[in-house]
Amino acid sequence: MPTANIDHDAVIVGGGFYGAAIAIYLVKQRGFKRVVLVEREPGLLMRASYNNQARVHNGYHYPRSFTTAYRSRVNLPKFVRDWPNAVTQDFTKLYAIARRNSKVTAKQFDRFCREIGAKIQPAEPSLRTLFEPGLIEDVFLVEEHAFDSTKLASWAARELQDCGVQVHLQTSATAISNGQNKTLQVALKSEDGSEDLLTCRYVFNCTYSGLNQFKGDFPGTQTGLKQEITEMALMQAPPALEGLGITVMDGPFFSMMPFPARGLHTLSHVRYTPHMHWNDEQGIDPYQKLSQYERSTRVDRMVRDVGRYLPAVLDAKYVESLFEIKTVLLKNDVDDGRPILFEKHPELPGCYSVLGGKIDNIYDVLEKLDSEVFV
Repeated sequence: MPTANIDHDAVIVGGGFYGAAIAIYLVKQRGFKRVVLVEREPGLLMRASYNNQARVHNGYHYPRSFTTAYRSRVNLPKFVRDWPNAVTQDFTKLYAIARRNSKVTAKQFDRFCREIGAKIQPAEPSLRTLFEPGLIEDVFLVEEHAFDSTKLASWAARELQDCGVQVHLQTSATAISNGQNKTLQVALKSEDGSEDLLTCRYVFNCTYSGLNQFKGDFPGTQTGLKQEITEMALMQAPPALEGLGITVMDGPFFSMMPFPARGLHTLSHVRYTPHMHWNDEQGIDPYQKLSQYERSTRVDRMVRDVGRYLPAVLDAKYVESLFEIKTVLLKNDVDDGRPILFEKHPELPGCYSVLGGKIDNIYDVLEKLDSEVFV
């Protein structure tokens, strides 16, 4: 049974980058005084905020979604300004266009980059020699960065403490319900089995893959979601690829990006990174599916295919793989767009569900919050 009934201005469910940033925003920008953040893991930013490609997008990745590309282009300088210590810029970033099976040509990609105002220029000959010319149409030098999620986690911990946000780790929210007098109630369960009940005016559901896994009066998101179990292979880059970030598009589509948190590179592949997928719904716990998944690596297949385009990758050393749940909006499954999900639930006045597909989407979320009227 619940052991306490405590009044709060807001409860944030999810201690990833978005949950932490929203909690800090509510205190600093909107004057909230009593804010609680709940995270099921033993630390902040330990799940999707860590287990990803660590790319700060600048629009290049989305030639088939102009809106997503343009928003990334606008948001990147803001992110560099606001989290300079967590952003790694000291590497050379290349985008190469495949000759066959690419959904954009080199000419189309160049024009697209200029339309969104993203820097692009032909790569110098020494960099072009890294690629198999029979399979690569052109290679471009671009401006794109990576982030260190461990440094973002340190920032979040400091800021949350300075803002007086109560952080409850190893604690899960199990239900969100309507309370009395326009309040909401959040049922909590700690890892040790103890339970609690928080009463608040607002709830921000920032659980990423767990957005729809609540009991009580929570209705689920109106926007359809797709869940994927994905594999990011961590690689020690060979000398020829050190200091480089490389993406080949747009069909074969693979990336080898610096992963600053470990001093390694991630290797991802459009065919082999997604292991399985399903449409999200209440009652199908994505975290449970991941924990039960056998996690057999596909790195050999990744390296074999990537090596056709980028032969030096055959000399890379495999270290380990990061397996995680990736959540995307069903409506963007075709065009690779990554807009935010920002939903208010009429059945639960004061409850918001928030999802961003990229770390720089945080500015799109904060813009939405700026337009909200809070009591």
